[in-house]
Amino acid sequence: MSIWQDIAQDVESKGWCIVDNALPEQLCASLHQHVSQLPEGAFKDMGMGRGNQLHIDKKYRSDKSHWLDGNTPTEQDYLTCMEELRVSVNQQLFMGLFDYEAHFAHYAPQGFYKRHLDAFKPETNRGKSNRKLTTVFYLNPDWHNKGGGELLIYQDEKSDVPFQTVSPIMNRLVVFLSDQFPHEVMPAKKDRYSIAGWFRLKA
Repeated sequence: MSIWQDIAQDVESKGWCIVDNALPEQLCASLHQHVSQLPEGAFKDMGMGRGNQLHIDKKYRSDKSHWLDGNTPTEQDYLTCMEELRVSVNQQLFMGLFDYEAHFAHYAPQGFYKRHLDAFKPETNRGKSNRKLTTVFYLNPDWHNKGGGELLIYQDEKSDVPFQTVSPIMNRLVVFLSDQFPHEVMPAKKDRYSIAGWFRLKA
């Protein structure tokens, strides 16, 4: 059974999955080198909402991003892996995942992202979103537990205590249902890199 099939099974049974050593070491190293060499100007402030409704509030989140467009072999290799995951999840769970978007995320020291959902359930009437499945892939070699920057995942919007505290160590992949699990990023003591991505339904 492939790693993608394992992830699909976990998503089906509990809605989330954490996998260490998720991708080939060479690809992971290339991704880290790539994001480390991007010029500072390549990263843009992130906000809430989209398009004309985008609102930047640094009291809510302080990360910066650089979107993956697949124009380099390293980015293309990562997107190919995510395409394999998309196909596997659709084959096993019939989720209807249509495409994938992702960006490199950079959190400077003390950078954070307060608790939020990546998508809202239709019945909440809190806005439309076609994001269905979230992925977070970490690119931080030699990360220690005292480095901070953990991802806290909550069971639902009523939960006050996270059920998972995820350290952003190199080559760790986190996958969860976008509209089910609130989460937040805690401040780190040094630069923190990841790839945040979303599988989407057809709009």
